[in-house]
Amino acid sequence: MTLTERLETLPVSRFHYLLLISAGLGWMFDSMDTGIISFVLPVLMKAWNLSPEQVGTIGSIGLVGMAIGAILSGTIADLIGRKKVFASTLIIYSIATGLCGLSWNYESLLFFRFLVGFGLGGQLPVAVTLVSEFSPAKHRGKFLVLLESFWAIGWLLAALVSYVIIPWLGWQSAFYIGALPALYVFYLWKSIPESPRYLASKGKLDQAESIVKNIEIQSGIQRPATKQVPQQTSKTAPKMAVKELFSRRFIKRTVFLWLLWFGIVFAYYGIFTWLPSLLALKGFTLTKSFQYVMTMTLAQIPGYFSAAYLVDKIGRKPTLTIYLIGTAISAYFFGLSTDVQTILLMGSLMSFFNLGAWGIVYTYTPELYPTHARATGSGWAAGFGRIGGILAPIVVGLMIGSYRLSSQSVFLMFSTVLILTTLNVIILGEETKGRPMDEDS
Repeated sequence: MTLTERLETLPVSRFHYLLLISAGLGWMFDSMDTGIISFVLPVLMKAWNLSPEQVGTIGSIGLVGMAIGAILSGTIADLIGRKKVFASTLIIYSIATGLCGLSWNYESLLFFRFLVGFGLGGQLPVAVTLVSEFSPAKHRGKFLVLLESFWAIGWLLAALVSYVIIPWLGWQSAFYIGALPALYVFYLWKSIPESPRYLASKGKLDQAESIVKNIEIQSGIQRPATKQVPQQTSKTAPKMAVKELFSRRFIKRTVFLWLLWFGIVFAYYGIFTWLPSLLALKGFTLTKSFQYVMTMTLAQIPGYFSAAYLVDKIGRKPTLTIYLIGTAISAYFFGLSTDVQTILLMGSLMSFFNLGAWGIVYTYTPELYPTHARATGSGWAAGFGRIGGILAPIVVGLMIGSYRLSSQSVFLMFSTVLILTTLNVIILGEETKGRPMDEDS
């Protein structure tokens, strides 16, 4: 059996769950740092007398960093490995989050938020690439959606920190707490091995064989070693060029992923970056807005778990279609809502479907490229998607600030984007359920 076949057919073991938890904690810290700014913005809006356009720019500048970070880190991860990039990006965004607490004015906060975004954007596609390359084929969808579910836990922590700490110690304290994940790197470095698929693609077969053998021993199975082939050199090892993303083999997948990422990132960051502020504009106090957002965030967890169940049962494409349509419908009615009960119901459904869809997107993306191109392809798709995230908070700021449009108009716009994204999945998407990660195998 090849290394790929041995990894694809492994039973789920303690190793896989430890990997999921280790990478998931990094994912959780990502989410916490992202969530903190959403809860700090309404406070800064009053404290610094910021305009809606300035608030939108703060939300967008992090996405500029995320776009650049995703593109560079994904490409670098295909050159030097997944593990090194995963750990280094975690350090970058943790330290930068702490620096946000030292911001003395609007411009300094913009600079630090850019650095936070650079680290965040770099970590996410690399983390999902690493977990996908270890996960058995039958359970890959479940594991990747469960990895994404840690995002909801991080957002809940951000809401809890903001609700409890900000009124007591001020908005700076929330950022200082967000710097703590940098300490996690010391544990991360020991617990997560490098991807055997990546090592094998670089000709480091002995290292790849050793890692796979250890996993098999932990799984309680004995298999003969993969037959050694001549070591690849830098001249023979496959190399990834960005232009390969637009080759005849990958062009359809690349267009599909870039449009998918743009649509879902535009909707997510436009809605959730502004959500506490939009609730405040509906007449609720900041304290009530934080409470309502925390309630809505709880709905993300069953959204992830239901998507994790369906994605390996009925497939990536139909599950993603259902969850995108569900997000579009609930977002439309959320914009029309005026009473608390309907706002909470529609907001919870919006969180349920939107974050379930995110889990499927992170499952789908690495499955559409081979090992030597996987991190690069995932990074560039995420990077292009962040353009949507850059535009969305600015667009919302302009709609409610310059053009004085209502929240109904804002959420109608988001629903339209989500319907167009669904059509992209139906027309260009292909099913990858049960397919080997490396098609040549």
